[in-house]
Amino acid sequence: MRIPTARIRELRASPTEAEKAEWNLLRDRRLGAKFRRQFRIENGILDFYCFEHRLAIELDGGVHSQIDQMRKDAAKEDNLRTVGIRLLRIPNAMARGHPDEFVRKVGGGPLGDGESGRKVTSHPPPCGPPSPLRRGKLFLARARPRDTSHLLPGEKADRDRRSHPPSRAG
Repeated sequence: MRIPTARIRELRASPTEAEKAEWNLLRDRRLGAKFRRQFRIENGILDFYCFEHRLAIELDGGVHSQIDQMRKDAAKEDNLRTVGIRLLRIPNAMARGHPDEFVRKVGGGPLGDGESGRKVTSHPPPCGPPSPLRRGKLFLARARPRDTSHLLPGEKADRDRRSHPPSRAG
């Protein structure tokens, strides 16, 4: 059964403390790859997923030590393996209390070359001053004229009249 979109939005809107800590390390390509949060796949939801490396990261809290949940987790892992997705399980305590170890486990293994973990910054890299093309007038002044080659001759004339109304002589 497909998970409703409303449920996914609810999960994204109210992350756990461990999810917040981990997302702070994964977001904005800080480990060199793009991750998505609360990603729907078939009949389940992954905490974090990277398309580029086909890597799923799941946080394991206390509930994952229960027998029923362990069976569900094993079935989920088998299902992901059959579609070619690697699953990395991270304990909640590592995500919250040992971010360096988390970075080594994710960035140095599945995402990195195994030798050198990527440096994770606590904030996004500086982008520099805003581009003059995005400040308004310059951006509009350099806009290309619209391609009207697909329109019929009458439609081209209608479009020209709408964009350039006739001037009124006084």
